[in-house]
Amino acid sequence: MTDDYPPTSRTTATRPLDRMGYARSSAHAVLDEAYDCAVAFVAEGEPRLLPMLHVRIEDTLYLHGSTGGHPALRARGAGLPVCVCVTLVEGLVFARSQMHHSANYRSVVAFGTARAVTDEGEKRRALSALVDKAAPGRASDSRPPDRRELAATAVLSLPLREVSVRARTSGVVDDPADLGLPHWAGVVQLRRVAGPAETAPGASGPPPAYLRHEQSPWHTAATLTGRYVRLEPLAMSHVDGLHAALADDEVWRFLTSPRPTEHTETAGHVTAALHAQWEGERVAWAQCDPGTGQVLGMTMYHDIDERGRALGIGHTVLGRPWWRTGVNVEAKLLLLERAFEVLGAQRVFWYTDVRNERSQRAIAALGASRDGLIRRHRLRPDGTWRDSVLFAMTADEWPAASTRLRARLAAAARNDGTGHVDETAHRTGTGHVDGTAHRTGTTAPAR
Repeated sequence: MTDDYPPTSRTTATRPLDRMGYARSSAHAVLDEAYDCAVAFVAEGEPRLLPMLHVRIEDTLYLHGSTGGHPALRARGAGLPVCVCVTLVEGLVFARSQMHHSANYRSVVAFGTARAVTDEGEKRRALSALVDKAAPGRASDSRPPDRRELAATAVLSLPLREVSVRARTSGVVDDPADLGLPHWAGVVQLRRVAGPAETAPGASGPPPAYLRHEQSPWHTAATLTGRYVRLEPLAMSHVDGLHAALADDEVWRFLTSPRPTEHTETAGHVTAALHAQWEGERVAWAQCDPGTGQVLGMTMYHDIDERGRALGIGHTVLGRPWWRTGVNVEAKLLLLERAFEVLGAQRVFWYTDVRNERSQRAIAALGASRDGLIRRHRLRPDGTWRDSVLFAMTADEWPAASTRLRARLAAAARNDGTGHVDETAHRTGTGHVDGTAHRTGTTAPAR
């Protein structure tokens, strides 16, 4: 097997020659990166073009379709002559002249005769490869097709023989006479980015690890477990529990969005939090009972500044039945411990409503210092503006704060074995939580 595909009359470029190539590695890279392709063929004397999913195994392209579709029906026997095209647009080129606007791209065009795969083993391998292309490891983590499903699914094979690669990867090309024009010129890069995995109703557990976006530990929600609370990476599977736990107006009294009354509204809050996490803006956890798994509330890191080694704790809501327990105190201890001892943060901060004196006392009880007032910081549901008090804790202050928080939890356990805390601890263990919950915000975008 040579490194290049040999040019043919159908793959030889006419213009521009400098964008055409035949490198096997370049063609395979485009085919492997793209999930879909356009398949052109002739049916009943008319040109047809269909989008199809594809996967490459070595030097064969497999196309997925239905046994009742035109390509599958016509690929039986001698096969179906096809032209397959895959294009990845990677940038928009803005020139000073309209005629020199362009796009950066990589594309593959392949000609050949597609044939229906009839061997069951080959068909199963192709379908498994197609599933693994969506997420490596998924084929072994899902049920394979049964005989009936296999019979209803068409797989076409196209040997990669006549293949060409066309690409434009350069910048702006303007005429010399236009270089002095006062118009902006440049390239806007485009990329395909997967969003967060949204768990289907009834599906158990969080999304599998192979679906998680590769991010630094600062943007990753690791499971954190204590005696009174377990912080689980937030998922759509927590929606039912959150909707039940937070169905109390008092929990939402000082928040910057109203209490969700419908299940869909709670789901919308969680979806917004997951999208913000995917964009690197937050890291979200569900607060759960470590013994029963019951959902108690949620909490987040926000305004994450990895370079500046700082982050906020907020967007916390805790169900009223767990106020005056050790849940919130321990949740904050777990989050602070991760921030300072695992991530190496130098500063952790909180925002709280200036009217919420109880929340301010709660944050101070954690060991944080009041650093100032941010005026007109958040818009309340009633349309008025909220002034926020800023509290912060530094890495130098963390060891002493850690000792005090652990002592409070230990005393609570000795007192009644349930985590009920004293009046000071009550400040951090209520639905008004240390400003992270009642004051800094909710699962909604505003804090």
